[in-house]
Amino acid sequence: MTQPNRRALTLLSPRQLDPRDNSLNLFRLVLALAVLVAHACTLAGRPEPMWQGESIGGWAVCGFFIISGYLITASRMRTHMAEYLVHRIARIFPAFLMSLVVVVVVFAPLGYLSLNGTLSGYLTTPTTPLNHLYSSMFLRIGDFSVAGTPAGVPYPGAWNGSLWSLYYEFLCYLVIGVLALVPIVKRSPWPILAAFVVSVVAQAKVGAVARLFGGNGDVVLLTKLLPYFLGGAVVYMLRERIPLRAVVGVASGVVAFVLVSLWPQWGGQAASPLIAITLLWLATVIPSPRLLRTHDISYGVYIYTFPIQQLLAVYGLYENLAVYMVVTAVLVVIPATASWLLLERRVMRHVRTYDTKRVRAGAVAHQEPAI
Repeated sequence: MTQPNRRALTLLSPRQLDPRDNSLNLFRLVLALAVLVAHACTLAGRPEPMWQGESIGGWAVCGFFIISGYLITASRMRTHMAEYLVHRIARIFPAFLMSLVVVVVVFAPLGYLSLNGTLSGYLTTPTTPLNHLYSSMFLRIGDFSVAGTPAGVPYPGAWNGSLWSLYYEFLCYLVIGVLALVPIVKRSPWPILAAFVVSVVAQAKVGAVARLFGGNGDVVLLTKLLPYFLGGAVVYMLRERIPLRAVVGVASGVVAFVLVSLWPQWGGQAASPLIAITLLWLATVIPSPRLLRTHDISYGVYIYTFPIQQLLAVYGLYENLAVYMVVTAVLVVIPATASWLLLERRVMRHVRTYDTKRVRAGAVAHQEPAI
């Protein structure tokens, strides 16, 4: 075969995402910072930037769901249900629970002290700190305030408004987990593709869906977000048939833009596989700092940005929006890095070590002759 022919085959062959050498951690950090920018506007009493009826923060959350759909489906398709659930719980819950503790131990007391000049009554003022922990420990936030704080700020009554999306993300984990219990789902992309189409139709008819569920707001939000997650899942199932080349990535982005522009109510959901393709292609061509390829602080940035912004607002440091954003971005690196190094990474390493030992023990037991 001549050298030109080899080059032609290289250009035409599918290019896949290298799971160890990509920029998805960088992209997730950028999405978390987009949420920071959006919430800075809201918490400073200013309007959020919007496009097609969705805020920049809302689009960032959709981006999180698309990337999660791809990665979480990859995890589910190579593991048993029990192992999958352990991994998902270990990844999302420890850092989430710690963020609740940090709010009631650090942020809320400072807000209460600023408001009342004393900490007297902090433990018994509704919503009490312990009730805040108890009512929110399973991801669905019972009350975003703690002991009547934050107050005297442009956006009172919520210490960590970013946490709302984690409940729906975990529901998406359960959806893909249950679907994969059916053997054909792991062997063929068609069941996931069918589930995606149904989810997009549900969003297009969200009014009818809401009526069927008595106007349940949780169902409405899940109907909105699930197609994004399943869009990423579809691309994972079809990954060997989708070459991550420039022409494919750019064309997918253009078609996605058109869909969202023409049909803002459901165009983003319908375009989610195309958005996933564009993001994955970009993740193969945009270089990422080596530090970010091995250290993912995006989750910590996401869960600690809002309380930091609210505490800064309590002390009046929100009037200059640019300074407000920069100070928040600098400060949030501290708890986000601590969360990753001291909690998230350690828990996941422990889980993976346990899985490895269990698999090896099972293999040895299988090889030993019966007595």
